[in-house]
Amino acid sequence: MAAKPDYLHYAFDSPPDHGERVTVAPGVDWLRMPLPFLLGHINVWLLSGADRATIVDTGLNSDQTKDLWRAIIGDTSVERIVVTHMHPDHVGCAGWLHRQFDAPLHMTRAEYLMCRVLVADTGKPAPEAGVTFYRGAGFSDEAIDQYIARFGGFGKAVASMPDSYVRMNDLDTLTINGDDWQIITTSGHCPEHAALFNAASNVVIAGDQLLPTISSNVSVWPTEPNGNPLKDWLDGCRRLQSLLPADVLVLPSHGKPFTGAHERLQALIDEHEQGLEKLMTLCETPRRAVDTFPALFKSRITDSNLIMATGEAIAHLNYLIADGDITCRRDNNGVDWYERQRV
Repeated sequence: MAAKPDYLHYAFDSPPDHGERVTVAPGVDWLRMPLPFLLGHINVWLLSGADRATIVDTGLNSDQTKDLWRAIIGDTSVERIVVTHMHPDHVGCAGWLHRQFDAPLHMTRAEYLMCRVLVADTGKPAPEAGVTFYRGAGFSDEAIDQYIARFGGFGKAVASMPDSYVRMNDLDTLTINGDDWQIITTSGHCPEHAALFNAASNVVIAGDQLLPTISSNVSVWPTEPNGNPLKDWLDGCRRLQSLLPADVLVLPSHGKPFTGAHERLQALIDEHEQGLEKLMTLCETPRRAVDTFPALFKSRITDSNLIMATGEAIAHLNYLIADGDITCRRDNNGVDWYERQRV
């Protein structure tokens, strides 16, 4: 995790250990589940009242996560499972929890359906559209082979999904243990991300839309190669600035709870806009997507993060194409070259 910006203030010094609960607001407990990659954890939330509870986000589908949930829930009745979005660290254990505790799953429609689609891809061969997409980005033959080998891995970290769900809509109110939580949807990081805002306690469960020290990945994928998710992401950040109080306590999916939401949202906007400016300068000379990484990322791009870095680079490039600032042409080898628009 990056260093904490000066404008943020952490509400708690230390996170809970795995299996522990820390109360962060009335009826809201903070828990952490382990992740076997760089971030190392995901924050999940238990909204408790009397002898029943609502789970918000679930962790990966793993024996370790299941054991932690069994110990945490015990004899408590689980009233519902809420998932902010369809990425495996959030939805991975949702289907198992649904069956284990006979509790309905609440998600937005786009997240539920997209998750079902991606899980269904598990075990299938990589599509030609994907090969064409990453060849266009400038992947080497070796990188293409790695994409093909890794395709379909999503479902390995996600338990079998429930065949039905309860739909959450933007600005709906979900009443949990007598408290009203407003659903606020945004997109860009995913199709229809849901944050939950409790005005009475001035708390927002922000999922991946608002993190204290890192920016969530905003990517174009082979399924929608001309998409403009960065515009959606920036619009979502501005929307949260307009809907959330400046002093709201943010409960993020990674990192520690903090205040300073408006400043953090503006910093995320500024960071991407600065990246766009650097990208236009770099594209004074025609570039492939894989050539643009120095304008956008401080960390080294390796085999493990190449797919996500490429998706985010193309998200920025597509944004600039939509604004008329750069053009794209495909050469005879199927490689896309991006160049700043000449006035």
